[in-house]
Amino acid sequence: MARGPYQHPGAPPLALSRGALCFLAMAYLLIAGCVVLDLTSGPQTTLAPVLAALPVLAGAHSRRARGPLAAGALAIGLVFALAAANHGVPALVHLTSAITVLAVTFTSTGAVVLITGRERELARVRGVAEAAQSALLRPVPPRIDRLRVAVRYVAAEAEARIGGDLYEVVPTGHGVRVLLGDVRGKGLTAVETAADVLGVFREAARSEPGLDTVAARLDGALSRSGGSEDFVTAVLLTVPEDGDAAVLVNCGHPAPLLRRAGSVTELTPRPPAPPLGLLALTGDRYRPQTVPFHRGDLLLFFTDGVVEARDRQGRFYPLADRVRKMPEQDPDDLLDHVLADLRSWGGGLGDDAALLAVRRSR
Repeated sequence: MARGPYQHPGAPPLALSRGALCFLAMAYLLIAGCVVLDLTSGPQTTLAPVLAALPVLAGAHSRRARGPLAAGALAIGLVFALAAANHGVPALVHLTSAITVLAVTFTSTGAVVLITGRERELARVRGVAEAAQSALLRPVPPRIDRLRVAVRYVAAEAEARIGGDLYEVVPTGHGVRVLLGDVRGKGLTAVETAADVLGVFREAARSEPGLDTVAARLDGALSRSGGSEDFVTAVLLTVPEDGDAAVLVNCGHPAPLLRRAGSVTELTPRPPAPPLGLLALTGDRYRPQTVPFHRGDLLLFFTDGVVEARDRQGRFYPLADRVRKMPEQDPDDLLDHVLADLRSWGGGLGDDAALLAVRRSR
């Protein structure tokens, strides 16, 4: 899972876009121009009230209280300087300007302190959830038995460290078993649900001979622990130790792709089944799907964040068509190419995206 190490939240400099910096620079230049105009327009007029904007501007690009406080002190000094230069203006006007600057300074400083405190609290909560999620999603070995495996994850937003995607690869006496899923929702609730699903899968994958019964146990665990709105879309896979076939169970998840000799086939389940946690609502059961899986074949699993990514014209990312044209055979190289291509699609991700590739090497 592509995540950086968690760092204790502090108060780093606020990163601003080039456009925001331009607007702030124009505002500072406007205030400076007003001060120059005030000094050159004679002692009968003043533009001192404009100086109240100075602490507001400082608070807009600062995460520390000293930013707007320093700007407020400078503004007060300028108010007194302009009062000395504009002796024809009533003293009450200068006093009102000074009081206004002080009020705005205290307000801007309070806002900075409040926002910074909330950002730190949110960062701590995210850090705890991220650490829990990292502990749940163990690193996947690149080679298991006769398979090569690779996993990639990318968040829709840089700040969104906590997602609802989950995966696991477990070698068992029944073959190598794989799970890729997407929890409804995000945050701590999604991490808790993912923990439940992964815990049950790791035990059931080793003890249950049938992949459909593994899926049924996952569904039962979710049904008992959550409400009707708690569900997980998932695809389960078993690759036996011998033979040229694999077994799939699709639980309401986007259909995986099978790439073989340059062709790409979508493995759509027939009939479709509900997500984990919702099976009781349909009265149905999960049905295993056997697919040929020969040497050199590659299975690509993904969450809906991949295929729901849109370009600037609103078109969805055509994963199957793009993968068909990619020459990479190694799962790691292929997933790197897919993610690079996905980022260049132009519209950005609307949801987190996870991909898992399994290639039979012998």
